[in-house]
Amino acid sequence: MADQAPNQSIMESKPPHPLCQIAETPTHKLLLKQWLKEEELILSRIALKETQIDAVRGEITHLHISFFLFHSLSLLLLFAIPRDAAAAACRRSWIPSLCSLAFSLGIVWAVRYKTDVEVHLEKLLEREKEDAKLLGKCVEELKKKGVEFDLLKEVDALRRAKSLRVEAKPVRKWSARDFVTLFLFAVSCLVLGLMRVVLCD
Repeated sequence: MADQAPNQSIMESKPPHPLCQIAETPTHKLLLKQWLKEEELILSRIALKETQIDAVRGEITHLHISFFLFHSLSLLLLFAIPRDAAAAACRRSWIPSLCSLAFSLGIVWAVRYKTDVEVHLEKLLEREKEDAKLLGKCVEELKKKGVEFDLLKEVDALRRAKSLRVEAKPVRKWSARDFVTLFLFAVSCLVLGLMRVVLCD
């Protein structure tokens, strides 16, 4: 009996698990529910952004295919022009050249626009991932500390971290999309030259 009394006092003095403390405290319980719900929303937004980025990359690939397919077919058609029609074709060479130039500039603009959209979505995705990481740390701290979790201090720290997050703006350098734009423009000029050679040689 004497041995049982100290054991009972030890069992009684042992603090409850942090999750049990949270379940018994309405404010902590409500905060945990809100954070878990917000975490789910952030994860769904991350999945949506990743889907959008994949769709934009697919559109960029289709634009590249259209660009090279159009110029390949146009050159093949020009090579198929009969010899006796070459003189008349040379006088009207500005028509296919103008069409080729207009199509090329349209494709280059579309690729540039889509790559800008891709970069913007990647920045948004990175921000959502940072928010998810920050919120995940707060949820873990709340689950670990229980009622010892200081609501005012921790929530203010979370808000401050979100509001004071400054995006680093690196010095603008040549990027891969700049080289792609230059490459497409160079191919367009090359095709214009080839058209002139094929029609007037």
